[in-house]
Order: sequence, then C-alpha cells, then structure tokens
Amino acid sequence: MVVVVLAVLAGVGMASPAVGAEQARIEDQRTEADHTIDVGVYSPAMDTVTRVRVLRAADPDAPAPTLYLLNGVGGGSDGNWLDRTDVVEFFKDKQVNVVIPFGGAGSYFADWRADDPVLGKPRWTTFLTKELPPVIDAAFGGTGANAIAGLSMAGTSVFQLALAAPGLYRAIGSYSGCVRTSDARGQAIVRTVVGSRLGNAANMWGPPTDPEWSANDPYLHAEALRGTDVYISSGTGVPGPFDTIATEGDPVQSTFQLLFGATLEAVTNLCTQQLRDRLQSLGIPATVDLRPDGTHSWGYWEQDLHKSWPVFEAALAR
Repeated sequence: MVVVVLAVLAGVGMASPAVGAEQARIEDQRTEADHTIDVGVYSPAMDTVTRVRVLRAADPDAPAPTLYLLNGVGGGSDGNWLDRTDVVEFFKDKQVNVVIPFGGAGSYFADWRADDPVLGKPRWTTFLTKELPPVIDAAFGGTGANAIAGLSMAGTSVFQLALAAPGLYRAIGSYSGCVRTSDARGQAIVRTVVGSRLGNAANMWGPPTDPEWSANDPYLHAEALRGTDVYISSGTGVPGPFDTIATEGDPVQSTFQLLFGATLEAVTNLCTQQLRDRLQSLGIPATVDLRPDGTHSWGYWEQDLHKSWPVFEAALAR
C-alpha cells in the first residue's frame, strides 16, 4: 500500500493505470427523484461494486466541478447526507455535481494493509482518489475541479485523502473530526471507531508502534496542505438548538445525542482546536468555525455544509 508519507514526499498523484489493468467502470445506474442518480461503480482495487449517489448540477448539459461528501462511521447505513440533511434542496440551483459514496463503515476510507475478517478489503483511498473521479468526470461532465468534505470519522479521512493525492482537491472540509491520529489519544480514538464496526485497526496501519500510524497522520504532515483551502468546524458538546425533541423529532435520538453526542463533540472540539493551532503555527490559512454549542449530530453538520459552501465554491471556480 502506498502510504501517505510516500505520496507526500514523492509527489504521487493520479497515477495512470498499467496497460491491460482492469478499469473502474459504471456497472449500472438509475435516476431517482430530484435529479439524483444511483450509480453502481465497480472498483478493481476492492473487487466490488460500490453504490454512489450523484446529485446532478443545475444545468446537467454544462460542465461542472465535483463536490464529494463522505458519510460517517456507518458509511451511510445509520444516517447519511441524503436522509438526514437538506443536501438535495440546497444544491439543486448550484452548478456542481455532488457525489456521495456509500459504504466504508469503520474504514477511515483508507487503503488497509491487510484484509479484515469483518470489514473485508478496504481500499478506499485508491477508489476515491484514482478510480472514482475519472469515472464521475467522464459520465457527468466533470471539469476536473474537485472538493471533498466529511463528518466525524470522515472529517479525518478528507485530510488523509488530500495528502494521498496532492492537487486532486482544491478544498477540503472537516466537520467534527479528529485529525491527529498517531499520538496516544488519536490512536485510541481510531481503534474505538474501527472497533465500533468490529474491525481491527491493526489491519489498517499495524500495531501501535508501526510507523504507518505517523505516516497517515495529517497533523504531522500538515505542511503538505499548503495551497489547499481548508474548512474545519466543531461544536463544544453543550446542548444547542438541534438537541431537542422538537427539532430532532425522536425522543430516543434526542436522548442519545445528549448522552453520547455531547461527549463525542467535546472530544472533537479539542481535536479541532489542536489542528487550528497547528495550521496557524505553519502559517497555513484555514477557515475555522468553533461553535459555542452543539452535539455530534446531523443538524449541525447540515449547518456546517451550508457555511462551508462559499469556501468550496470559490476554490472550485479558480
């Protein structure tokens, strides 16, 4: 597996496939409501068909940049951008293709060093940086300009993906993520996230002393983000406007947010402050939104997407 540090040091980007190598391809697609297309994309790296939802640009006959939106730890199975936010309505008048991959639960969207008995053959970095973008651009009139955003687990992954494929994304957005992964606290968070889906993080980056943990830590390699527009956000865990039964509509979900989402967001708040300080020390510009309240939940991530869109829009228009 090509680890992040090698990609950064060697300048590895969108490498051309070997002659005769099997290509990623669209296996099937079906138009749904609101100009949303359900697409099955075959990944040679993972040897499987991955479901992707594409929200077409306002004018589907004109070229458009692409915004990739990654779901959280469940890979979309336990709540996703489509069923928990207004993403379809928000983007319907915008000239951008929005691509939402499904799957990758507990994987950090990484290329794992070994197959996992439960999570299978995660090669998500290869899929998202090398296989999927050319397919999307060819099928949906992409301009080659890309941005990517993700929440929670994926709030870490967007940085790792940007480092693995320099120049692929003009902007990245991280909502409630913990980007530092190789120190003791970061490793504990990663193992907990992967373990929540019954995976073994040792199959991803090896035992705790393995140098691959540091190689895949965006905090340590933040210098390589220079030139990429960065948006990071987090709440504090203090209950806010989206943490009531009236706004959530489900007393069970509301209780879960208050019991667990508050603690999770307090942790990501510390992570976000740490990343802010790291970027400032390197003189790397970033838009940072440290909200005074809010738990680890979809109402705030929808708000984060709205706030970060101007950053993505400007970058995609360059």
